[in-house]
Amino acid sequence: MNEPTVAAEEFAEFWRERRLCMLASARPDGSIHLVPVGVTYDAERRLARVICDGGSYKARNLAAHPGARVSVSQVQGRRWSTLEGAARVSRDPEAVAEAVRRYAERYRRPRENPERVVIEIAVDRMLGNVRPGG
Repeated sequence: MNEPTVAAEEFAEFWRERRLCMLASARPDGSIHLVPVGVTYDAERRLARVICDGGSYKARNLAAHPGARVSVSQVQGRRWSTLEGAARVSRDPEAVAEAVRRYAERYRRPRENPERVVIEIAVDRMLGNVRPGG
């Protein structure tokens, strides 16, 4: 059964509204590591971003497994959306600054953290009842 889709603008708005998300990634033993995160989505580049401390488990695990598949999800009532793709951890100052700028727009300005990295997810699959049609 095909899930309904929404207009691109409604999808973009759903990913701009302030809400907590969940990041799912595989641990080395195959079990799932699921953590709450803030996510921003750049539809033009089909890129989801998660900022975090470089010493966090999620950052260390994904840095050790570049290209690992991950998903980020959010839900509001009956509405939900999941973005999936290959993840990479970047310490590049420009990439981190762009991720922080986008995070501040969706959530709030994060505290300063010299160890901050960005997890970039190259989105290649979208699931949910809030996903762009066509």
